[in-house]
Amino acid sequence: MQRFTDLKVWQRSHQLTLEVYRITVNFPPVERYGLISQLRRAAASVPTNIAEGSKRQSNQEYSRFLNIAEGSLVETEYLLMLSRDLGYLARNSSEVMLNEVGEIARMLSGLRKRVGLVAAA
Repeated sequence: MQRFTDLKVWQRSHQLTLEVYRITVNFPPVERYGLISQLRRAAASVPTNIAEGSKRQSNQEYSRFLNIAEGSLVETEYLLMLSRDLGYLARNSSEVMLNEVGEIARMLSGLRKRVGLVAAA
């Protein structure tokens, strides 16, 4: 199994997390313990679960962690939409980030399916 840092899906989800941290600096201070915290945790959970799952003993466990990463990614997607709709995130920035979320989702799904096939074999 390759190191998690070599996985394109991990690299891209890590970059998305860095971008989430950058953009949330400009959110209203009142959101510090609300939306900012929740969005950062959800985004960081994606590469974290990819990394953690890669070290599990079985492909079935790895697949489960990838599924958790998918759930966190969907949470991130919604929170980005909410941030946009509240006026905290510019529409063009949100479109770029939401497009990246979609790409990462496809990559994660593909990886989970490949890992699942190996687990079933």
